[in-house]
Amino acid sequence: MTVWFTDAAVAAWKAEPRTTRGGQPPTSTLAIATALTLRAVFRLALCQTEGLIGSILALLGLDLAVPDHSTLSRRAETLALSPVRPGSPPVHLLVDSTGLKLCGSGEWLLEKHGTRTRRSWRKLHIGMDADTGRIVAATLTTSNVDDALQVSALLDQAGPVASFTTDGAYDQDGVHGEVTRRSPEAAVIVPPRSSAVPSDTAERAPTQRDRHLQMISEHGRRRWQKASGYHWRALVEGDISRFKRVIGDGLRSRTDRRRETEIALAVSVLNQMLELELPEYVRLV
Repeated sequence: MTVWFTDAAVAAWKAEPRTTRGGQPPTSTLAIATALTLRAVFRLALCQTEGLIGSILALLGLDLAVPDHSTLSRRAETLALSPVRPGSPPVHLLVDSTGLKLCGSGEWLLEKHGTRTRRSWRKLHIGMDADTGRIVAATLTTSNVDDALQVSALLDQAGPVASFTTDGAYDQDGVHGEVTRRSPEAAVIVPPRSSAVPSDTAERAPTQRDRHLQMISEHGRRRWQKASGYHWRALVEGDISRFKRVIGDGLRSRTDRRRETEIALAVSVLNQMLELELPEYVRLV
């Protein structure tokens, strides 16, 4: 592992003097975010994260404060992070969701003693920019929340869209209406359910969904997928796979606000990794 500390990072490690009542925190938001980011990447417990940061600072010979594990847990509850940077609007948004298990004492008992426990889950909803591969929107909900109810929150983060592509679970009038209200020219590419029927205005003023149904009826679902570009949705499934391979398939935090911080840091890490991997093209002539 190679770690660089710039002069700006060293200078910003210590928290600025507090102007309100209360104790002075020894470390800044940058220090807490750095520690929690390393925790997400290496899948560490908070005590292990404290030890890793202390080792790194000692090896670098930096006389900087090491945030302890209780401080990391407490500050994660209110950590202010920069919002996900959207792509060049309008974006071609690919949306999907996946389950993340909650790691805790139940998981330890299962591993140590084989005790059977009832596992709890949270649902991660992500929106990906098809052009850049970056995750531009993410929300975390309980496992019983309908996917379609998160469309508004995802669009708030992603901004204007040129197209909105997702699976059949989002085949609802509210989804089509929300996307069209925000981006009237956007293509809504959602496969209709097998039991779907045309709208009452299909003859005189067909909606996008009506046109999808007509093409599927005339040419079949596979031809529709190719013509509409629905196959691009595989990219967001790849992003979910990358999330679970790099970050893991579980959440280590114990409260919902800390879990949201954990997800925000994980998304930032994956986007930074992607940017480092992509080639830069320079025109010579």
